[in-house]
Amino acid sequence: MRPDPTAHPARVVAVIQARTGSSRLPGKVLLPLAGRPVLGWVVRAALAAPGVDEVVVATSTADGDDAVADLAADLGVGVVRGSELDVLSRFVAARDATAADAVVRLTADCPLLDPALVGAVVGAWRADPSLDYVATTLVRTLPRGLDVELVSSDALDRADAVARDHHRVHVTSALYAEPGAYRTLGLVVAPDAHDLRVTLDTAQDATLLEAVTAALGDAPPAWRDLVALLRSRPELVALNAEVRQKALEEA
Repeated sequence: MRPDPTAHPARVVAVIQARTGSSRLPGKVLLPLAGRPVLGWVVRAALAAPGVDEVVVATSTADGDDAVADLAADLGVGVVRGSELDVLSRFVAARDATAADAVVRLTADCPLLDPALVGAVVGAWRADPSLDYVATTLVRTLPRGLDVELVSSDALDRADAVARDHHRVHVTSALYAEPGAYRTLGLVVAPDAHDLRVTLDTAQDATLLEAVTAALGDAPPAWRDLVALLRSRPELVALNAEVRQKALEEA
């Protein structure tokens, strides 16, 4: 059922997927960055995002992720644990646990997330809650690592019913794999900065993030400030320019 805006205010929950089992940089979400764990950066940004009612970390039941659950609790946010590989099922569990009308998908390897971008995505959905999916990623104009995706509760159930294989790992890909199957809205910005990379997946990425936070300080950066810094400092961009993003099937 689509939310009825006359019944109660729509409830939006930010769900941060996090685990320690990264193949390229194990334990990356727990690494220190400018004095706080990477996951701490993402939680802080989510808590500061306008329009978000609650923040939950969705991790796995693997023993290695006990540290993720403990850190999330220390940061004062809820924790949902489930399958290590069926990430979509973790989002469904987080939705069920929080009675969310929509969930914002965030990943714990994006420490430079801008709360204003999260708020823009949430605001677009609140303006039209008949939308199934709102994202900054349908047409990429932002640096990779500032991704924000929102899925309505109804669309999450529909995706859960049909998603198989890598679609269950990537959570949202089933919603845009078949054009026209869902009502989607993409947010774009100018100037285009999709060529930049500020996500954390390799040691080179970590080096870049350390340099960026040294320049911008310990606060969630506004995306325009982040882009301006990187455009003015090509030597920073070069630090991880050779890193190849994994394809969906490899995630």
